[in-house]
Amino acid sequence: MPRPRYSEPRVAIVHYWLVAMRGGERVLERLMHLFPQADIFTHVYDPSKMSNRINEAKVTTSFIDKMPMSKRWYQYYLPLMPMALEQFDLSGYDLIISSESGPAKGVITDPTSHHMCYCHSPMRYLWDHYHQYRKDANPIARAAMPMMYHKLREWDVSSSARVDNFVANSNFIRQRIMKNWRREADVVHPPVETNLFTASTEIDDHYLWVGQMVPYKRPDLAVEAFNASGKPLMMVGTGGMEKQLKKIAKPNIKFVDRLNFDELRRAYARTRALVFTAEEDFGIVPVEAMASGRPVLGFGRGGILDSVVHERTGIFFDRQTPESLARGIDEMERWLPHFNPSDAVSHAQNFAPERFDQKIRQLTKQFS
Repeated sequence: MPRPRYSEPRVAIVHYWLVAMRGGERVLERLMHLFPQADIFTHVYDPSKMSNRINEAKVTTSFIDKMPMSKRWYQYYLPLMPMALEQFDLSGYDLIISSESGPAKGVITDPTSHHMCYCHSPMRYLWDHYHQYRKDANPIARAAMPMMYHKLREWDVSSSARVDNFVANSNFIRQRIMKNWRREADVVHPPVETNLFTASTEIDDHYLWVGQMVPYKRPDLAVEAFNASGKPLMMVGTGGMEKQLKKIAKPNIKFVDRLNFDELRRAYARTRALVFTAEEDFGIVPVEAMASGRPVLGFGRGGILDSVVHERTGIFFDRQTPESLARGIDEMERWLPHFNPSDAVSHAQNFAPERFDQKIRQLTKQFS
């Protein structure tokens, strides 16, 4: 039976936690643009860290928000989050959109409502990154994780049946949804504000790396490869690996803790090429670089396969090793004379917010 078309649908958006403005929160902002009347439900909420658009909404938190130091230690309360989600009263809402990266999809909804899950990623610490997280955990957490996470995986799989349709932010995540939950998913890429970036006719000699200096981003690959090549590299970001990387980096590598937005725009537009060493779920940084008219040298796995076109808007290297990246640098140097900046700019428009809006409207048209 077809669902009725609502003149004023009630919409709820369930987001895992609101403690910083990252990629998931930018998607949430765009969902609020599409559904300005929506109410937000989340585990933990820190208004001081959120944008005006999010703070203007009605935000309901779970009991975890009242736990000690929850805004800082929210991830330690992960075992309580399945129960917390089930306490949200979503009766009367016509459309529920869960924004999943941490636990969000496990809410209980009315039989007449529609539950769409926009999945940034199945929880990495439960699935493909579990062994690395356990290895890096303190001894107490390491001992508790096998039994605790086993139960959380059971809940994670069973709660996937509560979702009416899944939307993945990349084909990489679509594959992980099928692998972990055995569910099909549509693909709608995250919105990227491509109109904020412009190309430059002045190009510098150095390559550019942008991101958090943490293990899964693999900034060490960039340092080791550019130590060997001697080519100039600017690395923008901070993190736990920063101190050690600065110790081993040669003078051709420059570190910058942070850039304001205008400085970042200029860095993108004038770099020889962006270096992207992580295996990301999607990866907004490569799209921003292409919108600035510059090519990407990226590790050829993960969401970057959706955004970068090999030998048109960038070059892929095939292993997360310094040697493979070094070969990628050589290949980039050979290919750069054939690169057309307008190809990168036009391709980046495929990820503009309007494309996101159009696809989400199509998937929720009975509620729009």
